[in-house]
Amino acid sequence: MLKFTEKAYAKVNFNLRVLPKRPDGFHNLESIFQTISLFDELEVSVVEESGCFVECSSLALPDDNTLTSAYKAFCSVAGPQVKVPGVKVVLKKGIPAGGGLGGGSSDAAALVRVLERLCKVRLSNFQLDGIAAKTGSDVFFFMNCDEEGKGCALVSGRGEIVKKITPRSDLFLLLVFPGINSSTKEAYSLVDAVLVEKESNIAIPRLEDLEAIYRKSPLEWNFVNTFTPSLCGRYSDLTRALGALKKGGAEFCDMTGSGSTLYGVFTKKQRAEECQKLLVNTWNCALVQLL
Repeated sequence: MLKFTEKAYAKVNFNLRVLPKRPDGFHNLESIFQTISLFDELEVSVVEESGCFVECSSLALPDDNTLTSAYKAFCSVAGPQVKVPGVKVVLKKGIPAGGGLGGGSSDAAALVRVLERLCKVRLSNFQLDGIAAKTGSDVFFFMNCDEEGKGCALVSGRGEIVKKITPRSDLFLLLVFPGINSSTKEAYSLVDAVLVEKESNIAIPRLEDLEAIYRKSPLEWNFVNTFTPSLCGRYSDLTRALGALKKGGAEFCDMTGSGSTLYGVFTKKQRAEECQKLLVNTWNCALVQLL
């Protein structure tokens, strides 16, 4: 039986500017996405039945999930000339679900990489974008990562405009999982209410300035996440956790994605480890590195 094992790395957002809702219901955004050393693992094996069958012991997945969606989209864009076998995917979660870390989107891109190897095809960027469009906005970024699923990029539009940049690997992140189940829908509804009233007052770096800021010391970063103030206003634990990261010596801290995972940035691993020791009795934490 053919079997492949593939890692699906999480991502963090440095700066996440969300613009008012478009007529089609999507939001434009401006952000830096970068993969980190936290990952899910996919064990993909070929089966006789056609289709994609997913098993995950730690998470109840609906029948229509990012993996099955990516499989169907792959079959569609690859065309009838490519014979796509049925696959069983055993998903081992290392990335907390619904935390703004892109786990489901990264899983989808990881499966596509495996399917390319299985079918001995290399899809074009246009075809990969077609899969992403049918699977999820964050999938565009992961489709543009390298063959191991690692990368860094300026991301704009609804997520489909991806400009690769050279990643930093000299920083350590302490992730804090506050245990708040804030849905993406809730986060956007909170932000929409603010954007209608205060759009002109949002002081967030421009897209063209993001990479230059990213190259600086984290102490000089002025990145902002549009979601952070609204969610901190709703959930006081987020404010408490951000305060704990700052008190613990983080050189920069914010929320990733639409939450609720928070991160503190450190240039020295030892400082990150010391902060982790201070927080670990109160918060669920993980020390990771940029990839």
